[in-house]
Amino acid sequence: MRRRKKRAGRMAGLWAPLLVVVVAVVGLSWDTDSQGVPPVAGRCTVAGSALTVTNEQAANAATIAAVARSRGLPERATVVALATAQQESRLRNLAYGDRDSLGLFQQRPSQGWGSPEQVQDPVYATGKFLDGLVQVPGWETGRLTEVAQEVQRSGFPEAYQQWEEMGTVLAGALLGTGPAALSCTYSPPQAAGPVDDRAAAVAEVVRREAGSPTVQPGGVVAVGVTGWPEVTWAVAHAQNLQLSEVRYTNWRWTPTDGWAQDAEDVGAVLRLQLAV
Repeated sequence: MRRRKKRAGRMAGLWAPLLVVVVAVVGLSWDTDSQGVPPVAGRCTVAGSALTVTNEQAANAATIAAVARSRGLPERATVVALATAQQESRLRNLAYGDRDSLGLFQQRPSQGWGSPEQVQDPVYATGKFLDGLVQVPGWETGRLTEVAQEVQRSGFPEAYQQWEEMGTVLAGALLGTGPAALSCTYSPPQAAGPVDDRAAAVAEVVRREAGSPTVQPGGVVAVGVTGWPEVTWAVAHAQNLQLSEVRYTNWRWTPTDGWAQDAEDVGAVLRLQLAV
């Protein structure tokens, strides 16, 4: 568990070992004064909010929300988990920490949280945090910092509370049913490696977090989804997955232009186009 604050300028750990190509993103931006200003390249923004995060942070947040959603937990679970991960790692999958603390939640293998490899797997790490969270009496309505502390046992038990608003805004975007709640921008991805191999790797990540994918010719991964949370997950992960386009119904997202409504309606299927 994390016992002291980490320096925010260190390199983040690698996110997804299943990917053929992993894009390492470093840095941190919580821009709370930019409401109404166009998004900065290489950042993700929440519609109607001043919150700005890096693509890396958005991807990790989307994974946290996906794991909580897959368990049928209320939005409050995602809010608490996001605030906790923000305090522990700034929503980065760290390969270092105080003593043997690792990963998004700075979980310690020596304290029974899992192997070093497991606690640096965001899906596993989130699951372990949620396992502990749901055992805390009154976690659904309790004060966030007190609930998180029951799981984390940090040396700074009040530190989690400062991130409740951030967690609430981000969870609302990631779990919301409205369109285009989260948008990310970055330089158009450069294709690296055979597109069929990359599509297969992307499909494995999708299968684990967002639904049942089908790989189609030309670097397309299609997913039958139930709504916008899965679509938002895809946009949050777009840079890691080397996506050049995300489509759902008559909405289309690209990394340079963000969201726009399109004349063509592709139906209730999430369509991921890899850079080719």
